[in-house]
Amino acid sequence: MRTTARETLFKIVFASQFSQVDEGFKSALYKTDKLDEKDISYCENILGLIGEHCGEIAGIIDGHSRLFPESRLFPADRSLLQIAIAEILYCDDVPEAVSVNEAANIASKYSTDKSASFISGVLAEIIREK
Repeated sequence: MRTTARETLFKIVFASQFSQVDEGFKSALYKTDKLDEKDISYCENILGLIGEHCGEIAGIIDGHSRLFPESRLFPADRSLLQIAIAEILYCDDVPEAVSVNEAANIASKYSTDKSASFISGVLAEIIREK
């Protein structure tokens, strides 16, 4: 399971919304969270996908989060949506239901009381349209 890797990835994406994230920061998180090479590779892959498709992912979030444009979302929610959307659209080896469930679980831990259901709803709509 990639639960720990996803949570580490969330921390990196979240931090990147406030300042430049360098290799030292990522390495420290990978070490602290005891990720193995496979988990680190997963994190780096998703980070690359988010970077490569950031405009498209932001547009998808805007299109499915009608009351809250991507730029106004809570940073934690935006981070989780970016990760899950990257998995759903670009990672055939990750079941869509796993992406949704993991994002909702991490939201329950790090964001607001309503974030898990909001994120699940947005992701379900994206999956339906896929």
